Order: sequence, then C-alpha cells, then structure tokens
Amino acid sequence: MAVSDEGSVPGVCEIARYGEAAPDLVIEIPHGATRTAEYDALRARLAGDIAADLVDFFHVNTDAGAPEIGTALAEEWAARGRSSVVIRSCIPRTFVDCNRVIDVSPEFYREGKVTPGVPPWIRDPGDLALLTALHADYVRLATAQIDAVCGGGGLALFLHTYAPRSVDVEVDDAIVANLHRAYLPGAQDRFPLRAEVDVIGRALDGTLQIPATLLGSLVSEFGAIGIAVADGQTYPLHPSTQAYHHALRHPGRTVCVEIRRDLVADPFDPFVEMRISPERAWRIALPLGRALATA
Repeated sequence: MAVSDEGSVPGVCEIARYGEAAPDLVIEIPHGATRTAEYDALRARLAGDIAADLVDFFHVNTDAGAPEIGTALAEEWAARGRSSVVIRSCIPRTFVDCNRVIDVSPEFYREGKVTPGVPPWIRDPGDLALLTALHADYVRLATAQIDAVCGGGGLALFLHTYAPRSVDVEVDDAIVANLHRAYLPGAQDRFPLRAEVDVIGRALDGTLQIPATLLGSLVSEFGAIGIAVADGQTYPLHPSTQAYHHALRHPGRTVCVEIRRDLVADPFDPFVEMRISPERAWRIALPLGRALATA
C-alpha cells in the first residue's frame, strides 16, 4: 500500500510513495489516464469541436494496464525493503501527450515514429492554452520526481503499454473510422505483431542509453517466464519525447519499457476501458522488479 500521495494534483497527476525510506526508484506513467471518466472530465473543459466518437481513439491509444503494473511493481519493490514513488498522468494523451516535447514539427514526430504532442483536432486557441498549461504542470512535477530520485543515485522507469499490433493509421480527423476498419476481423493480420516487451533505449544512431547489464537482466528475467524482450524494435529513444531528455540528464539511470497490452488485459478489447487482470499485472511486475534490482 502507498504510504502517501502528497504532491498529487487533481486532473494533472497522482503521486504515490511506497516505503518509508527515500525512494531509489521512480515509476513514471505519462500515458496513465486510462479511465473513461478522465477522458470525459477533460473533454468537458474543452470548447472546441471534438468528435463524439473520439473516445474510441482514446481507448485504443492510452496505456491500459500501465498503472496496474506500476502499482504492482511499487509493492514488489517495497517487499524488498526498498522505497519508490509512482507518478501517473491524469491527462488523456488524446488531447495532449505528456511524454512529448510540444511545438515541434510533424516531421520530427514522424522521425521518432511517435504520435504528435498536440493532435490536429485541437484547434480552439483557448483549448490549446489550457492543454499547454496542463502539459507544463505535469512535466514540471514529473521532472522534479525523476531528478530527485536519479540525482540521488536511484533509477527511473518510464512505463508504457502498447497495442499488440502496430496499426499504421494517420493521426487526423478520420482516425476513428480508420481504426475501426483496421480492427475489423481479419484486417489486423496485415499489421506486424509487436514484441511482448520492448526496451526503448537506443538513440537514432543506435547508441544504447541504458546500462547494457540492465538490458541483459530484463532479457533474462522475462525470458525465464517465457516472455521475449526486444531491444528498441518499435521506436527509438527520440528527442521528441520527454523520456529522451530525462535519459540525457541522468545517463545510465533511466529505462523506458513497453509492455504489450494483451499480456495484462482481460480481455484485450481496443475500444472500451479494459479490465486489467491483477494476476497478469503481477506476472509482469515480478521479473521487472528483479531486473531493476540488479541495476
């Protein structure tokens, strides 16, 4: 159980601390707004013309299961007699992405193989101002936690989940209709199956930004339970992401991990708020914790 949630800001982030000592692990979940209620709450604050069915994209694109894995990992860490802090974004990335550097070109995001920081359906100037302010608040709070832990010699884990297949759909006003077509029975087979676990730790030039020993531990620990780990197969660690800049400030003290959602969802259903199996979340958290403990 978390010992405190001091520092949480409603509508921006939840911060939970586990253990009594100073934390030596920070678990950041920048796409942690996974609940329909969180989408609805921010949508109600926006004045612009937002499609009624955009919530379908929210469910497809948010990191379902990441908060549950993060909580299980923090409890596993506490069982070791160690302390951690979990910071979860409450801001749906459907409106602004807390793991992005915003105000860069669309081409820059495409180079990083990532979705944009602010999507094209945010057109109202007041909405843009609100979302930019929320983004800045979250990044400030998350950075403070990451810097405190990593600056003291601890580790930062940037925890994500992704859909089982890499669906090639343009992020534009037709995205919901295109996603529904992509998820029709049989249509998914034309998209590549992603790795069960992917460690996002290599820059564009292939340079490994995390300790090679930690990568080896992740491969070994997950391999022991029959889960294959890829080495940057899906995305590079790119300057359009906040994770890249955190890694640059704290060399060798950060790691970004993607977990395939169908490993924890019960069942995987892309267009609804998914139920996450506690048992499956723990199945991921245990080898993750064992690997991190070796760093």
